[in-house]
This record gives sequence, structure tokens and C-alpha cells, in this order.
Amino acid sequence: MTTRMIARTAIGILAFALLAAFDVHASTPAVDSVGEVVRQDLAPALRTFLALSFLSFIPIALIGMTSFTRIIVVLALLRHALGIPQTPPNSVLITLAMFLTLFSMGPVADKVYSEAINPYLTEQVTASAALDRASDPIRGFMVRQTRESDLLAVLEMARVEPPKTMQDIRFAHLAAAFLLSELKTAFQIGFVIFLPFLLIDLVVAAILMALGMIMLPPTTISLPLKILLFILIDGWVLLSRTLLGSFWT
Repeated sequence: MTTRMIARTAIGILAFALLAAFDVHASTPAVDSVGEVVRQDLAPALRTFLALSFLSFIPIALIGMTSFTRIIVVLALLRHALGIPQTPPNSVLITLAMFLTLFSMGPVADKVYSEAINPYLTEQVTASAALDRASDPIRGFMVRQTRESDLLAVLEMARVEPPKTMQDIRFAHLAAAFLLSELKTAFQIGFVIFLPFLLIDLVVAAILMALGMIMLPPTTISLPLKILLFILIDGWVLLSRTLLGSFWT
């Protein structure tokens, strides 16, 4: 692959993934100027420079525009429900969350590539047209996962009128509402996960109290039981399927 093709690929993928950061539909002059720079067909060297500059915004796009937030919060809550807040380590949970994010965002990524990135790399469309094509799948995914109440709350906080159509929603408002909805959904799933483990803790504590074993910490007995239960139900696979199914339904 030539340097020119690598530069185009990098700037294309980053530009499409960071639509929310630049909000091409925003009305402020600063954001408009950035959006115009991204939309222009620039020289390969300048595209490479912009691509390297955009790398710092990748975590923002990953958290604010994909399923990563819901997945990582649920996995962290599961770890606390089991009673082992340091195991598995953060690096393992983040890696698992990244793979599950890749699977859940697969249909969106395929649409963005086929409708925007590939035509742009083959010089069939301009960068401006490619950005317009890429915005629809990303916006559609975020709208489907966003609660109307959260979107209205964000619009109220921003002091703007509710939009008439999906295309009228600014990316900044949609991303904020999407993130609030993801957090709410993640905590709902986490609450359901906590219930069976909480029941085990209560039963073990009641049994130890009845036996007069007050000095023995209940977690000493309940922790192996919770881990055994999680293994018997194949918990990691079950939770992964549930998380992915929550995005596909």
C-alpha cells in the first residue's frame, strides 16, 4: 500500500469516527472552520498531519459514539457484584470490552466503509460527500440507542428547541444524550446482575448468624459460592451475549 493510500485511509477513518467531535452541522464559527478543514480534499502530507492530530480524539469518539461505555460499565459492575473489585484486572476488562464493541458496531462499520470510506479511497466521491454518507449510519445507531427523555433533557440543558427530524439533531446534543442513555442502561443491567449475588450474600450471612459464627466474615463463604455459580452458568459467555443482544434488539 502506498503512502498516499495509507494517508487517505487514516484520515478517512478518523474523520468518519470523529464526526461528533467536529459536529459539521454546528453553527459556531470555530466548529464550522474545523468542519470545513476536514471536508476539504487536502494534500496527502496535510491529511497525514491532520490524522496524527486527530489521534488524541479517538478515546472521546470511542466513549461517546459507540457501545463501549455500556459494555465496560456492566463488566465493572459484574466485578463488584462478585466481590472481587480487582479481578479481572482493568486491562483484561477493557480488552474484552473493545472486542465486544467491535462486534456490536460491526454492522455500522460495514455501512460506513461500503458507503463512505471505500468510495472515497477509490476517488469516486469527495471527502465532503463521504462525510455526509458516513454520518447517517452513525447517527442512526446513536438515535436507536438514545432515550427520548434523555435527548429532551439534553436539549433543555442546551436551551434549544426540539428538532423536527433526526437529521436536525446536532451531534453534540445527540452524543450527550446517547452517553446518558448508555449509562442508564448499563446500570439497569448491573442491577439485575447484582440480585442473585446479593441473595447469596444474604443467605450465607443468615446461615452463619444462625450457627453463631459471628466472627467469620460472610464473604469468606459467599465468594467461592458466587464464583462457582458464575462458572456453572457460563457467566462470561452469557453476559457477552446479553450485552450484544441489547444493541441488536
